[in-house]
Amino acid sequence: MALHPRIAEALADLPRPPSGPPDPIALRAAEEDQVPAPGDRTPVHAVDDLVVSGPEGEVPVRVYTPDGRDRHGLLIFLHGGAFFLGSLETHDHVARALAAATGLTVLAVDYRRAPEAPFPAGLEDCLAVVAWAAEHGDELGWDGTTLAVAGDSSGGNYAAVVAATDQDAGAAHVTHQVLFYPSLDLDFDVDRYPSLRENAVGYGLETAGLAPFNAFYLRSGADPDDPRVSPVKRADLTGLPPALVVTAEHDPLRDEGELYARRLQEAGVEVSVRRYPGAGHGFVQHFSWLPEYAQVFEETAAFLGRR
Repeated sequence: MALHPRIAEALADLPRPPSGPPDPIALRAAEEDQVPAPGDRTPVHAVDDLVVSGPEGEVPVRVYTPDGRDRHGLLIFLHGGAFFLGSLETHDHVARALAAATGLTVLAVDYRRAPEAPFPAGLEDCLAVVAWAAEHGDELGWDGTTLAVAGDSSGGNYAAVVAATDQDAGAAHVTHQVLFYPSLDLDFDVDRYPSLRENAVGYGLETAGLAPFNAFYLRSGADPDDPRVSPVKRADLTGLPPALVVTAEHDPLRDEGELYARRLQEAGVEVSVRRYPGAGHGFVQHFSWLPEYAQVFEETAAFLGRR
């Protein structure tokens, strides 16, 4: 189906991006300007900020407690933004909605971002928070059941790599992985997936922008063939946690997410796949106020309720 008319209207009103290479500082400021007002965000029982010891210093974490119960499952949320955008504030409304819908305590991670901290800095911060949460479950009121990881776009990349790294380490902390339109292949050969050409222009995220945006993350010399960089290239997916993979019809990244879901299924992993019609990349962050897309939170809750 065509792009949702409200999304098309919003995209038509966006100013044209400036010419030249992307400016991280300017783009971050513009994104922060779009953060919903506090009164427009989903209420939850409590929101607390803390810090976790990471490999290169403290990692800020925001904890969303959904209700007054003493114990809950945990959901560690990793925001998207091409590894250089996004923050606790830009995704605060997403974390709140996840906590309210799932009944889980959500831990949103303010990991280090490129270009100041390219690969693998942000990933290492995410891994540190998952390990910390598993070790400090009593402090967090963890009920000992669900410990899920979730992320949108580049945060979905991190969630997939965290789930796999957790398994490789023999930790088995992560029980579920939720990937919202994940960025899983940082090769960016435009002929690799049909969606890179089908959705190249006019749907928000454009194929031509993928390489320059993600170059900030790769400038450390990271290899796109490394499964820690492009998790779709992991050879063996057996034994990974159950996955919910959400894609958008009009997203250049659609096909890599769906390929990963198929490969997980072929490896015997329990997978739920949902393509949202009429949606473009970023709809969970920007358009989940539309009824057609608000259901993504209930769908996530239903998935996480299965064990």
